[in-house]
Amino acid sequence: MKVVNKGIDKLDAMSLVTGKPVYTDDIAPENCLIVKVLRSPHAYAKILSIIIDKALKVPGIECILTYQDVPQKRFTMAGQSYPEPSPYDRLILDEYVRYVGDPVVIVAGVNVKAVNKALKLIKVNYEVLKPILNMEEAIDNSIVIHSEDDYHLNFDIGNDVKRNLCASGSFKSGNVDEELKSCHVVVDEQYHTKANNQAMMETFSTYTYLDYNGRVNIITSTQIPFHVRRIVAKALDIPKTKVRVIKPRIGGGFGAKQTVVSEIFPAIVTMKTGKPAKMIFNRFETFCASTSRHEMKIRIKLGADKEGNIKAISIYTLSNTGAYGEHGPTTVGLSGHKTMTLYNKASSFKFDYDVVYTNTMSAGAFRGYGATQGAFALESAINELAVKLNMDPIELRQKNLLEEGDIMTTYYGETLTSCNLDNCINKGKELVGWNEKYPYRRISDSKVRSVGVAITMQGSGISGIDMASVQIRLNDDGYYTLLIGATDMGTGCDTILAQMAAECLECNMDQIVVNGVDTDQSPYDSGSYASSTTYITGMSVVKACNKLIEQMIVEASKILIVQKETLEFDGQKIYNSEKSITLDKLAQKLVVGDGNYLMANASHSSLSSPPPFMAGFVEIELDTQTGKIDIIDFFGIVDCGTTINPKLAKIQVEGGIVQGIGMALYEEVSYSTTGKMMNNSFMQYKIPSRLDIGNIHVNFESSYEPTGPFGAKSIGEVVINTPCPAIAHAVYNAVGVNIRSLPITSEKILLSIINSR
Repeated sequence: MKVVNKGIDKLDAMSLVTGKPVYTDDIAPENCLIVKVLRSPHAYAKILSIIIDKALKVPGIECILTYQDVPQKRFTMAGQSYPEPSPYDRLILDEYVRYVGDPVVIVAGVNVKAVNKALKLIKVNYEVLKPILNMEEAIDNSIVIHSEDDYHLNFDIGNDVKRNLCASGSFKSGNVDEELKSCHVVVDEQYHTKANNQAMMETFSTYTYLDYNGRVNIITSTQIPFHVRRIVAKALDIPKTKVRVIKPRIGGGFGAKQTVVSEIFPAIVTMKTGKPAKMIFNRFETFCASTSRHEMKIRIKLGADKEGNIKAISIYTLSNTGAYGEHGPTTVGLSGHKTMTLYNKASSFKFDYDVVYTNTMSAGAFRGYGATQGAFALESAINELAVKLNMDPIELRQKNLLEEGDIMTTYYGETLTSCNLDNCINKGKELVGWNEKYPYRRISDSKVRSVGVAITMQGSGISGIDMASVQIRLNDDGYYTLLIGATDMGTGCDTILAQMAAECLECNMDQIVVNGVDTDQSPYDSGSYASSTTYITGMSVVKACNKLIEQMIVEASKILIVQKETLEFDGQKIYNSEKSITLDKLAQKLVVGDGNYLMANASHSSLSSPPPFMAGFVEIELDTQTGKIDIIDFFGIVDCGTTINPKLAKIQVEGGIVQGIGMALYEEVSYSTTGKMMNNSFMQYKIPSRLDIGNIHVNFESSYEPTGPFGAKSIGEVVINTPCPAIAHAVYNAVGVNIRSLPITSEKILLSIINSR
């Protein structure tokens, strides 16, 4: 391959590093109205009255909207394909507020100063209600968070709002209870992961205007342009034809921008006033009024015989969706299906879950999407099982691993068509020096160095649901325009999709022009989430390019007056043994007279979601007097099929590992007894700096996925899942205590050491 599998720089690299105006706030015009939202100070309350008279008199205030001034159409903010599994449980503004930060009043004015002054002058009277803040108290509580009559579901998700149950479900294969009775060793433990903030660099940013046809144009930092169009249209109670969405560059998303967070507010202001408007979240709002990772408590029951053959796996997940249900029904499934599948040789499996409403900020999408929480729980339990068996945890895993060709019972019955996980494990074992360092080495009287391991898998798009379309055009100068609907959120998907096109068309990268997403111009794409872009959109690119080559050969045969079957295309010309025509001459002829401007469209969806795999190995240094952990080395060895762009793939792995280290050691969203978020800025919410992550090493052990473009699978999410369990394992190997709740703080380690004596 000439272009694919090469470390090519991102197409937008120079624009970004030189500070060109590419982001939403950079390109919004100066005359935009400034939009802000007055938010609830209470976790649960009914609004009795809103007095806005004084606020309306502030010079420069153009618009103040309460729940009485906006459409009362229930919707979900979750960016998912229609019909969404998430309940329609939101209004733009509601008479009830269900968490501290819920929108109460929308204010728009000519400048920030006027809007801030107006916000302070608005008087809201509430009937304060008792909230539910603990997810373990939600089910069958006398307090009911959603009692509205127009609550809507598109299909059965095991929902019972009178019990505060957003979703529930179960899966089983074999008889887990009977199998556990016959096991030689059993692990039965609960693991707790807290909510986390996505902490992307660019906050939620949207500006809107009306075009000459009276359509709402939305320029927004989003992962889901086409879903934004549908959701905004529903919330505003207008046809989708009245909404256009344009995505500029995005300064990171990590799943946060798979939810419609900021778009509706400036859109309704623009509809009411006819004026352009923008809403740029500050960091406080991004923490307190968006979405987080789902807090989960996961109980694992795991049994094996004397030889270490895992016989039974049982998982029960309790997930906190917060005040609203976006992503609640879909995230939870990954905590089981994309974790226990690794141990496909077990004879019985059981997975049950409940997703509950509480009066905390709603949870949404975050890289890993539930598999991250599940990986911490199950991989920790596997490491605990190895201790009970007196067995090397690597040997235990390799004894029970799924294999290529397996029918994956707990992964929707799919057949595993590519897997190099065993070699990932072997490579990581070699790189970390496992045989020499496991389980620990004492460095001094108070310092211990130890190693830990975990493995993981994810998916490549949502099988049978995700769909992507592309269009490739031959321009009159012999260059190509690639139109895509996939969203580059900093990952470089524009670049890798152009690489695939260049490989198919046998041309240089500079012959491919890639346009950003505009729902009026771009072909439909579900969006950039669920690790779908390389696998799903990539196959659309391959299909479209092959169609265009066929068209070019047909047109060349007419000009050359030869049979099309005799012609070949080498990227520069179309030829046979006697005649030829260059690509640029063909392109020029096709746009003159009775020519035929060539373009090819292709769509792709997949009935399978081939999993990428990763083995993560960590070496830490732990101070037994303070409990402080220092990361020395982290080795991430990944099977993502063919790496389309090794340079960008390596960055994906590094970034995911850093986020995983943050989740493992530092990050948590917690609430006061009144429901106020305690970690609402980077002063309280710590993410790892360069000084906290040690040395990160990335290797690829590639398989070849026959259903993917050039043999590729996904890489975006699998890379975040191993740090939490691997670090927890290293802590156990260092000091002999299992920390089963995240983050793994010095205080938890010291208390566990003291309690174990």
